[in-house]
Amino acid sequence: MSTTPSAFLQLPLFPKRPESPSETTGPGGIERAFDVPFVSQLALKEKQIQQNYRPIIGAHKWFARRPGTLFRALLLSEFADPPLPDAYFRAHDFRGLKVADPFMGGGTPLLEANRLGFDVKGWDINPMAYWVVRQEIQHLDLDRYTEQAADVEARLTSEVGRFYRTRCEICGERDADVKYFLWIKTRTCSGCNFTMDLFPGYVLARRGRHPVDVLVCHACGQLNEVDDLQELGSCRSCNSTLLLDGPARRNNCPCPRCGKDNTYVDPESGPPVHRMFAIEYQCWHCKPNHQGRFFKTPDSIDKRRLTEVTKKWQSSDSCFVPADMIPRGDETDRLHRWGYRRYREMFNERQLYGLEHLCRAISMQPDDKIRHALATNLSDLLRYQNMLCRYDVSSLKSLDIFSVHGFPVGLIQCESNLLGIRHWRSGINVGSGGWSNIVQKFVRAKQFCDEPFEIFYQRGRKVQVPTTGEWIGEDRKNGHSRRVGLECGSATKARLRRASLDAVLTDPPYYANVQYAELMDFCYVWLRQLVGDDDSAFGGHTTRHPDELTGNVTMERDLSHFTAGLSKVFRRMSTALKPGAPLAFTYHHNQIDAYYPVAVAILDTGLTCSASLPCPAEMGGSIHIHSSDSSIIDTVFVCRSTGKIRRRFLDRRPQAIAAILAQELGMLRQSGVKLTRGDARCMTFGHLVRLIMWSLKSTWDPAASWEEKLDLVAREAEALGGFEAIEEHLDIDLHTSRQCDEVREVSIVYGEDDEVSF
Repeated sequence: MSTTPSAFLQLPLFPKRPESPSETTGPGGIERAFDVPFVSQLALKEKQIQQNYRPIIGAHKWFARRPGTLFRALLLSEFADPPLPDAYFRAHDFRGLKVADPFMGGGTPLLEANRLGFDVKGWDINPMAYWVVRQEIQHLDLDRYTEQAADVEARLTSEVGRFYRTRCEICGERDADVKYFLWIKTRTCSGCNFTMDLFPGYVLARRGRHPVDVLVCHACGQLNEVDDLQELGSCRSCNSTLLLDGPARRNNCPCPRCGKDNTYVDPESGPPVHRMFAIEYQCWHCKPNHQGRFFKTPDSIDKRRLTEVTKKWQSSDSCFVPADMIPRGDETDRLHRWGYRRYREMFNERQLYGLEHLCRAISMQPDDKIRHALATNLSDLLRYQNMLCRYDVSSLKSLDIFSVHGFPVGLIQCESNLLGIRHWRSGINVGSGGWSNIVQKFVRAKQFCDEPFEIFYQRGRKVQVPTTGEWIGEDRKNGHSRRVGLECGSATKARLRRASLDAVLTDPPYYANVQYAELMDFCYVWLRQLVGDDDSAFGGHTTRHPDELTGNVTMERDLSHFTAGLSKVFRRMSTALKPGAPLAFTYHHNQIDAYYPVAVAILDTGLTCSASLPCPAEMGGSIHIHSSDSSIIDTVFVCRSTGKIRRRFLDRRPQAIAAILAQELGMLRQSGVKLTRGDARCMTFGHLVRLIMWSLKSTWDPAASWEEKLDLVAREAEALGGFEAIEEHLDIDLHTSRQCDEVREVSIVYGEDDEVSF
């Protein structure tokens, strides 16, 4: 009988130390103990509001973090005794066992293993990944940190606070807090030299979080509240007819004065020019009797303060604002097309002036750990303090530069209050993107390290379940310390003793999906200025590395390069695994050929793929996924040197693969996942790759060229028929981006204990 989490609250730590990892492939182990509906439900809820489930991720931005619940479940499936739903919510201590992650990224697998008491070892070629994980996992005197963060804020407020104040248009209060300054790109007409605004549309705010819609007048720039977008009426200031659509379209904008068409992306003209056209602010005096948000058109005082801070910046000496050029790249070339040549050009003068003074205040901290933590906060703050942030007209908030995994350059930009705004009574932050917001997130992250918890839903109510006795860090607690080894470098050069690891868990790069280095350079050039002398990881001028495992046209990194790197890392890890110990990793991609390197890499290790398990890993509402045919489902590949696999998972017939897929789709739907054809396709790719590895392992030649091995895997994939052959046997609504409404299993009968040893 399953026990509710509340029953475990007072139970002692639950250790399990198997004599041999291979015993987990018998009655337990990931292949048998991993509970797809249970884990999927946890992972799906976590990804909806990930910082509520795993506050540790608030220490610093990293891309495409997988759910911590998934990796906790994988570790407990492998090493804990009770059924997973019972084991999950109680505390554990697996001291003496070792887990490695060769692609640690944001650190999720390592953090989950460290929390469970494992000794951990991690590598990443990107110095920002190494730095972020180190800041996440190392112990910090939180009281001292909070003191110093407040001191930094006080210094910053005295220097720049007045530049984030405005006059309330309702009561006349002169020190209302600015939440966001809104800017529009401008262009000088090539025909008549008129400076024109490049508005793609004139809606500033949509009704919802504000009682009515707010529009900008195309003629005079004043803000107008509109009750009905079907009947816009006239501007209350100039009586011009209000418009919804702006003139800027597809890199073209006609001049409102002379009518000449102008292209507005002109790299030869330098970085874009902006005009401040609106302000969202917070007036605490009016708020009790005011519905919705506070908006205004900048007045003469706002413009005068902007001029003042611009002059201050232009006349000041910069010690910490980087002067680095933006290198060419798949993502950064977009910046070059808009005329950006240096990273500092992506900020306005008020931001540069404030960030310079923030860096100076941080640099004065004598304690290394505190200074490094505050520098990490500065690095994370940058994603909100730049002129590529956009304003969400529905949720009425700033979208940070990395809200999509690239450098999106819009026509309307949002500048957040550098200091942040706290409620005058409760102290809770209002708005986003300020220093106080970042510090608050960091405090929650480090509190979670000391007192981690899980979230459990009981009759629809969210219950926080403390796992007393678990903790994240390397310092001594509960009578013992944990070994934590983090290296900034390629895991292809990892120095590991043979048969020294009890598991390898990782979330490797997905071919060509995210240009981690190009994006993280945006933060790295600032962090290097501030703490670069303290750590050898900051020795280079960029985080880019020729051995980075992402496809990249600019650096000529193709599928063979990705395959070679993945194979070298997995081979290094596999030799360090104990007999029968798992190498488990997550993966998904929309194209089958991006899975071929996975097959080659595992075949090169000599390991056998014993399972390919589905689990939600993304949030369907994410900006880079929403309304696309992308999948939110990862495949978890489990690979071992010895073990057993059920015979039905080796059946190559399309109807047999469809039977497994239908069962998994049903379990995911039971967990609340709104499935799409993209999900089913990626899950099918996982099963096809698993079968390919099984089919080729007996004749595999690791010495063949990468091209030959990829071609061999591709031919085997064609022989299996691909997703379309399996889809024919599924009675499921699999239209693009639509939920699968029905799941019918294909009937293929096998004995439950009919297993094949490997």
